[in-house]
Amino acid sequence: MTGDDRPPMPPVRLPAEAELARDALAVPLLNRAVALARWAGDGVRLTVGGELPEARVAEALDLLGLDATPDGREELADAWQVATETGLAAVVPAEDADADADAGPVDDAAAGEVAVTGESVKLLTSGGPADVLDLWRDVWQVALSLAALRPMEELLADALADAAGADGTLDPEAFDPRTLEGEAEESADLLDDALGNLYLLTATDPSLASGAMVPLPVLAASLVLPDDPDGTQQPSDAVLEEVSDVMMRLDGQLRGLEAAGAIEYRPMDEELLQEADEQPLPTQEVEDEELSRYGMVRLTALGVHGERARLLQAGFTAPLVGDLKEADAAALLGAASGYPEELAQAELEQWLVGRPVPEAAEELLSAARGADALAPRRRLLCQQGLALVGAEAEPALRAVLPDAELGGLARVWLAERGARDVPPPDEELIFWLTVDTLAAQLDPGDPTAASPELSELMAGLVAQHSGFFEKAWRVDHPATAQVLEAMARVHPDRTAAKAARKAAYKARSRRA
Repeated sequence: MTGDDRPPMPPVRLPAEAELARDALAVPLLNRAVALARWAGDGVRLTVGGELPEARVAEALDLLGLDATPDGREELADAWQVATETGLAAVVPAEDADADADAGPVDDAAAGEVAVTGESVKLLTSGGPADVLDLWRDVWQVALSLAALRPMEELLADALADAAGADGTLDPEAFDPRTLEGEAEESADLLDDALGNLYLLTATDPSLASGAMVPLPVLAASLVLPDDPDGTQQPSDAVLEEVSDVMMRLDGQLRGLEAAGAIEYRPMDEELLQEADEQPLPTQEVEDEELSRYGMVRLTALGVHGERARLLQAGFTAPLVGDLKEADAAALLGAASGYPEELAQAELEQWLVGRPVPEAAEELLSAARGADALAPRRRLLCQQGLALVGAEAEPALRAVLPDAELGGLARVWLAERGARDVPPPDEELIFWLTVDTLAAQLDPGDPTAASPELSELMAGLVAQHSGFFEKAWRVDHPATAQVLEAMARVHPDRTAAKAARKAAYKARSRRA
């Protein structure tokens, strides 16, 4: 992943660090690695390749409650690699180990290294939540490396078989290890991209943050067709075959990641895997109730935490709700202007905690001023923030009643609380506030877009106010023309849409 010239990732909301640390301590892969590290004690002599000697494997499998099957031995190997690569188990020269170390029998008498309990184990009992999460992120990184490289074992076996002569000896000229290096890099990139897309989907879809899962065909299609996030393109047979291939590769990688605690995965149906050996898996027109057979995946809260850390390390901007609680109001409203409504509300709530209400209200109102494209959105966020505070904010709101930009929202706030002596808004202010409210809900990056909810609101305004467009184009607001153009695009009535276009033209001419 690289963050150069990339747009910022959407914000995410995470549990408290202590809760994430508790989740990390329950991760199966971490627990197995810790058990092995403690089992190593003062020393377990290793083979020349740094692996557990065969004579100790049965003991380690029994310790972890694993069967002596290929799958059980693979899980043991993963846990041992995690233990040694994260410092849970330290590998030292035999002469540096305790003289009483239980070397045990080994397959290779020349072995000169011993594994002992490492210093990282102490973090699990004496460290704080941050220490535990640091350790878990190391575990996650090892798990990702293992998942990305595991398909290479099969590729290596196939390549060696193809390069073997009739007598079974290897033909060096028929085996090029550089080909496998390229495959390994491609495998790692695929998993990296898949997790990045999964993070993006989780950040933008509240249902995923609440436990819903992404169908594997959807995740695979997002990698093959990155410019078609909504799946509206009609893919060719070649593209469908590529999506099917990506699904198969991801299934093999994701199966090995669940033990690391970052994802929840329901693997592809074994019958489908057998069918895939004969023909590509269908990725279109699959019934909703059948989707789960094709694999379902989601990031856990721990996984969002881990992937966010990797994104930050790669140079991405990856906001976290709560990051702005110490910022000033201008920075708060500026950043939260791009947040979904629910997360913006959460950020405002955290920002207000511990701040004196009068000063916080003054700061928010001051930061809400402006004639730039994001100013309407800032004022809308200011309203959201002020809706969370009580009567102590009233002096700050009364102070801005004469303000052309803030007087309207101040009147709304005071009226909602039954305040006395609030001057009624004139028609000009009502229309200005209407345009400002609508402008706040347009996308500054694409003012031509309008959500169904905004479309309904716009149509309702026109229905309630006769002569709306004749008055609206005269509103002295920087976004008047944009709002009227949006209304012209989304209004279902042709006559009203035509009136909106004429009003938008007048508004542009007026400002020119």
